[in-house]
Amino acid sequence: MFNLTYEFKLKPTAKQVSLFENWLEQCRKVYNYGLAERKDWYKSRSCVINACSVRSEYIISADTKRPTYASQCRGLTAARKAIEELRAVQVHVLQQTLKRLEKAFVNIWEQGHGFPRFKKQGQMRSFVFPQLGVKPVESGRVKLPKIGWVKMWQSREIPADAVIKQARVVRRATGWYVMLTLQWDVDITQIMPHGEPLGVDVGITHFAAVSNGKLFPNPRPFKRLERKLKLLQMKVSRKRIGSSNRRKAQAKVSKLHERIANVRKNYHWELAHNLCDWAGMIFVVGEACPKDIDLSLKGLARGMLGKHCLDAGWGQFFQILEQCCFKRGVYFQKVDSKKTSQICPNCLTETGKKTLAERVHHCENCGYTTDRDVAAAQVVCLRGLAAVGHTVKMLSEGKFVGIPGKKESPRLKARGVSTTEKGRSDEA
Repeated sequence: MFNLTYEFKLKPTAKQVSLFENWLEQCRKVYNYGLAERKDWYKSRSCVINACSVRSEYIISADTKRPTYASQCRGLTAARKAIEELRAVQVHVLQQTLKRLEKAFVNIWEQGHGFPRFKKQGQMRSFVFPQLGVKPVESGRVKLPKIGWVKMWQSREIPADAVIKQARVVRRATGWYVMLTLQWDVDITQIMPHGEPLGVDVGITHFAAVSNGKLFPNPRPFKRLERKLKLLQMKVSRKRIGSSNRRKAQAKVSKLHERIANVRKNYHWELAHNLCDWAGMIFVVGEACPKDIDLSLKGLARGMLGKHCLDAGWGQFFQILEQCCFKRGVYFQKVDSKKTSQICPNCLTETGKKTLAERVHHCENCGYTTDRDVAAAQVVCLRGLAAVGHTVKMLSEGKFVGIPGKKESPRLKARGVSTTEKGRSDEA
């Protein structure tokens, strides 16, 4: 199976907007009720069996089983018979809300996420239709269960051989959107390494450096609009809490945040397509385990340059680049990012640590000089080629050469630091 998600902007009527907002509010109440049920059960088991909690006491029978998705769905069926507002919402939409809650609890143990929180009014932003009828999309409109036909801006055609499996309605600052999940019953062959290799290293001074010497500027969308955002947030703080003027001011802040995110995402997609035009293999910095990548990016975000790291959005760029490579038939792989700026890509000699002020790489062993970020990207390319079994690489001289072993740098030798001879396979 192969899935893709198409995004379109909706053009709902005033009545449909009111219906969407009511459904979101009912989903929020179901989510909070299910979270409270699970939280009370856990707290009732947090103290020893012969003592009560000092702060509060939850008296729940010892025979009561832990709330699960199945048990809460049965409770939802009983609640729909008694509450008219819940009957107005399609049952599958409410069940998907409980499934979202179940996934939040699973992510606590599997991905190390925090404990789920209650959602305030207006904080629920989307609901899902897991099933759609026959031919739910016609020219410029989509048919949603229990809502009917809703107009939309259909920016591209939906392939005739694709099956629309589900739809997600999303509320944003600029309007309502629908995410259509398309599915094809085909087997996708794995992309094999081929063509010209390319190593990519990311940074703050330049957003991306490529092993062929190209440097891409950092757009800094948040930094450019930070002053405007600050002024809008000051206006929000001066408005009375709960007033309509405060809601209008908050809407302007939300629109500006969405504009910043759109500028960043558009730049990532343009850069990803540009890189795919140049190569058949792309290697980027990262660890072998996706969880380690998330941890390393979070660690950078907590440092003194955290705001600039978050503004660059490296994690989103890696995801977009991987998707773009998959669509364009380009091989994509992440390699070890350790010491990429401390190794010469020409002779593989350790040159030692560099300060942030040193922007030029100069090897005292072979005399190779280039931009620091470009040298790191070339090291990433070497490690990627070693990972896929290649033994040669085109370096700055413009010819294929064998990959040398790891040598000892004269500067490190003067310091009394020795390095062992290693093959190229050890660098990957």
